Amino acid sequence: MIPVNDDAVRGVPLSLEVAGLAYAYPDGHQALFGVDLRVPRGERVALLGPNGAGKTTLVLHLNGILTAGAGSVTVAGVPVRKGRLAEIRRRVGIVFQDPDDQLFMPTVREDVAFGPAAAGVRGAELAARVEGALERVGMAAYADRPPHHLSFGQRRRVAVATVLAMDPEILVLDEPSSNLDPASRRELADILRSLDVTVLMVTHDLLYALELCPRAVVLSDGVIVADGPTGELLADEALMAAHRLELPFGLDPRALGRAAGTRTAP
Repeated sequence: MIPVNDDAVRGVPLSLEVAGLAYAYPDGHQALFGVDLRVPRGERVALLGPNGAGKTTLVLHLNGILTAGAGSVTVAGVPVRKGRLAEIRRRVGIVFQDPDDQLFMPTVREDVAFGPAAAGVRGAELAARVEGALERVGMAAYADRPPHHLSFGQRRRVAVATVLAMDPEILVLDEPSSNLDPASRRELADILRSLDVTVLMVTHDLLYALELCPRAVVLSDGVIVADGPTGELLADEALMAAHRLELPFGLDPRALGRAAGTRTAP
């Protein structure tokens, strides 16, 4: 097990603090066992782990979809609890794996405007939010297009824009590279690197995690078993084998260890 490095968060404002989070579903299945996680503002962190590890359960606690577990979740100093959920859901934006789960309006512009408008943003401020979000994902030229006329990669970028328009503290991405062709993967990676928000990326795509996230957290059987530099974790063959994480066939983990020494956060 690679221990959490507390030095990474000392003196830096926290976007996310999870303390002692435990949760059991109504059928009795215990999904989380005392999870502790701190993410400094502006950091990009990959959340890794096998299927059934508890990753989705953890993410659903971040914006209050699940709130019944023991422990606490705090976003930018605001506790996630009843009475604060509207504020929390403005601060935590989740981009789902399938963009069609988020895009339902007649045009791209209307989809991106939907969230801020529902939160009471109007007029010039709303227009600026929409324009700015679309510019950040390179989709401003498509504002008046129907979302279903776009490619899958373009729809995913619009889905990111719908969240950015809410001016979130944390951007949570669920398998962002899935079903993307190589060019779309690169375009999305460039966008994510350019954003000035905290990013938590849930993914099985270990190379994408290495490319985008200087830090990774491994969740397995409801507990965090490793937290550290992504390249170092992926190069740890014993850790990877113990928690059913596999690099692409033929990739030498020692090469990742060497690369880890040259990768730094932007």
